[in-house]
Amino acid sequence: MPSLSSQSGYTLPVFACAAAVAALRWLQTQQPDTSVTLELINPEQTAEIPIQQVAGLGSEMSLAITHSNPGANLDLTRDTPIWGLVQWAGASQRETIKIQGGEGIGINQATGESAIYSYAQQLLLHNLQKVLGQDQKIFVTIILPEGRALGERTSNPAFGIVSGLSLLGTSGISQALSAPEQLDIFRQDLIQKAQSSKQLVFCIGENGLDLATKAGIPPELQVKTANWLGPLLVEAGLQGVKSLLLWGYHGKLIKLAGGIFHTHHHLADARQEILTAHCAQLGLTGAPLQAIFQAPTIEAAYQILEDLTLSTQVPWTTQVFSQITNAIEARAQAYIYNHTSVQVQVGCVLFNRQRQLFAWGEQGRAIHTQILG
Repeated sequence: MPSLSSQSGYTLPVFACAAAVAALRWLQTQQPDTSVTLELINPEQTAEIPIQQVAGLGSEMSLAITHSNPGANLDLTRDTPIWGLVQWAGASQRETIKIQGGEGIGINQATGESAIYSYAQQLLLHNLQKVLGQDQKIFVTIILPEGRALGERTSNPAFGIVSGLSLLGTSGISQALSAPEQLDIFRQDLIQKAQSSKQLVFCIGENGLDLATKAGIPPELQVKTANWLGPLLVEAGLQGVKSLLLWGYHGKLIKLAGGIFHTHHHLADARQEILTAHCAQLGLTGAPLQAIFQAPTIEAAYQILEDLTLSTQVPWTTQVFSQITNAIEARAQAYIYNHTSVQVQVGCVLFNRQRQLFAWGEQGRAIHTQILG
């Protein structure tokens, strides 16, 4: 088995698959495995995943438990338990293998389906089918006991995923998004796309890329940045990009309004302070301002503004976030110029928890309109 680099681990679908395989093997042998070997498919290599516990729940069902290890990533799922519950299926089940999400697996609000995406489905089906005997059928439930609580600490609700975490990703290897080699990958993608277009769209993560595509932004203009916004803004200037659209969830891009250009929360998180300052500058005072400053999350603070807008008939949300998007644009443009002496037009578009575009900077609206034609 190829060993992981010091920066790499495995993605959540790999551990879910390992737990399911271990549970199936117990049903077949009544012996607990201490590890299972999986074919990752992408990349084409194997991985040996330790199994913490396996138990039979009668003769027809078994449960196996493993724990997530994302390597050097600063990932909130580190060490979280993943359960695979497998039971023999009857003749009435049409599929050889049927997979569902249990407690802690998010639900896609748009479809009502479990947030188990294509790579996770492929990985589970491929590895389980290798173990499954002829004429055997199984029903598989993936459970993340801590998933509901962890999901509330992510931007999943902004992308329509509620009640838990997604089994998301296109690879079995979890690369550290803070590692220099990962920045190099993003930089090379930017350089390649800048050769074909001098107008690009920066999206922080996979969910942002997905929403951008659904909104009609051509994939050939989309550049994934992860949290490396600062160095990639500079690279855009060096590559002669003329205009950039920063496309993202308000809870992440708001940091740029405060001059924070590496957006990982482990490094800097002044979102409440930035939002409170802009509210005060627009004249908000008293208890509402204190409530925003003391809100436990940026989403909670956003909701306070929404409620205030409804109760006072003053468009506080629009006013505050219009000012914030303009500040993001100005800060980003200045950042590029200060590091490259190159002028790049930067626009900003923000979306909220309901996946709705709700705030545009002055330049963001113009660039967004140009891109959509």
